[in-house]
Amino acid sequence: MNKPVTGLENAKIISEDKAHVWHHLSQHKPLESSDPMVIVEGKGLRVTDINGRQYLDAVSGGVWTVNVGYGRESIADAVRDQLAKMCYFANSAGSIPGALFAEKLIDKMPGLSRVYYSNSGSEANEKGYKLVRQLAAMKNNGEKHKILYRDRDYHGTTITALSSTGQLQRKDQYGPFTPGFVEVPHCLAYHSPNGDDPDFGVKSAREIEKVILREGPDTVGSIVLEPITAGGGVIPPPEGYFDTVQEICKQYGVLLHIDEVVCGMGRTGKWFGYQHYGVRPDIVTMAKGVASGYAAISVTATTEDLFSEFLAEPSDKMHYFRDISTFGGCAGGPAAALENMRIIENENLLDNVVRMGDYLMDRLRELKDKHAMIGDVRGKGLFVGAELVKDRQTREPVDESVAASVAAHCLQQGVMIGRTNRSFVEYNNTLCLSPALICTKDDIDEIVAAIDNGLAAQAG
Repeated sequence: MNKPVTGLENAKIISEDKAHVWHHLSQHKPLESSDPMVIVEGKGLRVTDINGRQYLDAVSGGVWTVNVGYGRESIADAVRDQLAKMCYFANSAGSIPGALFAEKLIDKMPGLSRVYYSNSGSEANEKGYKLVRQLAAMKNNGEKHKILYRDRDYHGTTITALSSTGQLQRKDQYGPFTPGFVEVPHCLAYHSPNGDDPDFGVKSAREIEKVILREGPDTVGSIVLEPITAGGGVIPPPEGYFDTVQEICKQYGVLLHIDEVVCGMGRTGKWFGYQHYGVRPDIVTMAKGVASGYAAISVTATTEDLFSEFLAEPSDKMHYFRDISTFGGCAGGPAAALENMRIIENENLLDNVVRMGDYLMDRLRELKDKHAMIGDVRGKGLFVGAELVKDRQTREPVDESVAASVAAHCLQQGVMIGRTNRSFVEYNNTLCLSPALICTKDDIDEIVAAIDNGLAAQAG
């Protein structure tokens, strides 16, 4: 265990944090009588707080981000060297790491050819929405501007990104929202009376078609979908779902926008989650694992056909994508992303994700056999959820306080796990796991043991 920061420094940092820092997703009233957690160091899957206590991080930075683990000096060196040489210039001009990473990235994404840089997943998704809106204005008299999104999916924290998010508690109190966003049903078999139907995936996709027909195909420009729903409960698509979605999009001229902010860069065992399902999207967005949190970077990738829609004679002063992202010009982001990708390739981390993902699912199924509170275990690769229920027959969810208590018990044991947190009115009941792509069987055994103890404490 690392030594804690010395007395006076420790107290000063905690005091300044409590006095001035507004933490994300946090109710601060309890901090009037307790101290915030302050993380000071990380190595591999483990982080150390300011008091010297070490934790196994099973959520890759709390929000599925640090894919290659902490303490990667080669990424830090790549960023430092790039910043010393050229830190920033607006991306109306190019940069060496920007060009090189775009080439490497597109090589992993057959069918896509263009890379637009920004600095967060929310912003990357908004670029996709702006492409749809501008295309509608240029070609369809503004009519084909509606964007479909799915119940339970999450696409970001800005007002417009929340407008495309299917999580009621995330959205509550932040309206009115951007018009033109229309919700379609989710595809979670576990909570559907028809979930055992072998054609459930196809039928779920056909519900999207019903919405398109209700709204009018001439008004619908795109649909944005997570390949695997993340914060909405870790929901992989049922068989046949994406085949049918793609067929519907082609039939009605609807652009397919895949949000890979969580699943991208190896989390599921392929470079991107959509690649498990034979999807050929028009727009793909990514952030989080692109640089594993070592620098801020996000990407909106498109097909050449979509890019070409914005080419015109220079005399047409409005017929190009009139958008900018200030920090999309930071050269440190693509420099970090290049080294991040090299690590994934050289250490064969995609293969490790497949092996360790299978092992993690096996271990969680063992827990399900042991604890009646686990109603369902689902996921892909190192992106897995365990849904907690009061009764397996009715599938009634536990109260969110139960999932919170299990997570808190794990933290007391030195293991950080995630959970659906203030996303829904009822279904804040899924434990979420996304350890770094470097994790081992020993790491997984430690994570599962902590959950086992946490569930036992609830039953006891």
